[in-house]
Amino acid sequence: MLSDIEIAQANTAEPIQEIAEKIAIDPKYLELYGNYKAKIDYNILTDTATSNGKLVLVTAINPTPAGEGKTTTTVGLADGLAKLGKNVVVALREPSLGPVFGVKGGAAGGGYAQVVPMEDINLHFTGDFHAIGAANNLLAAMLDNHIQQGNELDIDPKNITWHRAVDMNDRQLRYLIDGLGGMTNGVPREDSFDITVASEVMAILCLSSSITDLKERCARIIVAYNRRGEPVTAADLKAQGAMAALLKDALKPNLVQTLEGTPAFVHGGPFANIAHGCNSVMATQLALKFGDYAITEAGFGADLGAEKFLDIKCRLANLSPAAVVIVATVRALKNHGGVAKADLNDENLSALEAGLPNLLQHVTNIKDVYRLPVVVALNAFPTDTPAELRLVEDRCRTLGVNVALSEVWAKGGEGGIALAKEVIRLVDEPNDFSFAYESSLSIAEKLEAIATRIYHANGVQLTATAQAQAKLLTDLGYGSLPVCVAKTQYSFSDDPTLLGAPTGFTITVRNLKVSAGAGFIVALTGDIMTMPGLPKIPSAERIDVDATGTISGLF
Repeated sequence: MLSDIEIAQANTAEPIQEIAEKIAIDPKYLELYGNYKAKIDYNILTDTATSNGKLVLVTAINPTPAGEGKTTTTVGLADGLAKLGKNVVVALREPSLGPVFGVKGGAAGGGYAQVVPMEDINLHFTGDFHAIGAANNLLAAMLDNHIQQGNELDIDPKNITWHRAVDMNDRQLRYLIDGLGGMTNGVPREDSFDITVASEVMAILCLSSSITDLKERCARIIVAYNRRGEPVTAADLKAQGAMAALLKDALKPNLVQTLEGTPAFVHGGPFANIAHGCNSVMATQLALKFGDYAITEAGFGADLGAEKFLDIKCRLANLSPAAVVIVATVRALKNHGGVAKADLNDENLSALEAGLPNLLQHVTNIKDVYRLPVVVALNAFPTDTPAELRLVEDRCRTLGVNVALSEVWAKGGEGGIALAKEVIRLVDEPNDFSFAYESSLSIAEKLEAIATRIYHANGVQLTATAQAQAKLLTDLGYGSLPVCVAKTQYSFSDDPTLLGAPTGFTITVRNLKVSAGAGFIVALTGDIMTMPGLPKIPSAERIDVDATGTISGLF
């Protein structure tokens, strides 16, 4: 059996100019990065007609070590629609180097449902993440330099909120003291690094509608508070212009293709457990403008990625989804039902029954809270038995939701035709898309709504620190912003060991901070960290390149 990278390397890709021609992108907006990838000048969004495409979100159950295949399903669905003669465009996030070299791997799909060139996409791609890290760290450098050069803004060194960033899992950088070495080498203080995908600059790039909007959002970033407790912004440091200059090209969406030549915009990459987990607004708008069907995905389970896509991205960008696909596997549902990974190949209907509530709760949330049409994509494995598949179908049917078997990993677009047909049916259904909470609610009330309506918790508890932060942020005028919950991806709760659909728990919010440039408030729960670490045996140990420049070991 060929590996993912071997399948991708055996593929003959079409020149990127031909991919652009498929969706009628004028060559004057195309900026080539070699033969198989290009950036699209964002001015095309204002220079061409109004969008008419149907927006389809692909999300999933809570992830398990058994895997769900959300990105693979997203790509295969798009290829399935293309096989049915539909004009379709994919919009995905860019992978972070952290997971690529860590444990999770890349994010270009898998098997015969991938975007290519997968090696480029999973590694440096077009340099977007490097630009984001540079802009983040320029702001950090200007902040510390301001303090070193006399601190005219009276910044409190003990109340600095801006962190440095690097796109790598490096736990050594979570907490440190810098500025050592004497007076000429800076002011000693506690500092920390976030992984680049957790940087507010990443969120800003993904939510910006223009270069002007990007610069204005950068200006609003709060980097610290002065000794009077007042916020200090990037604008106070006069940093927004230089930051926008660094981000000018990164803001342009990237055009690539699937193995079957379906156009794909891959742009931006915030994690859904510590950020809002969606690709850029610009890429989504391009997919809607040039495709009759725009297929996109949101990170991790629907309680994280889909909730933030719907409550944050759709709210801020005025997007209205036409349908939602929830990806699940029999194996993952048995894991939620208590079966160890080593035993998932064995038929176990009782464990599947015990794990199914996780899927059904996600389905109910999309259907009843967000009021959107939904289909379950059951990602097929050879070990799935007819009885197990039938049980999943029967349970979903009781909710009035269909199940489509997805075989895209093995068959590409051909294996996604059944799912594509159901999506075509669903997008023409009327829907009454609603948010999980209204902007007028207080910060605590928004958190309560997410906790009770989406996680099905008993409620939310704010620590004394979080309560004080909520009052401060409200007093500063940020109370109307949507809330981005940083939470474990493995559970509806803030405890990663509570699998399935747990009940009787409370969500504890230990810290609140405002991402004023991005336009949302971040609520930290549980033990969630903004800088992951490498596992005992990192994926990096398997990655290599030979004398011809051919990369191996990415998958």
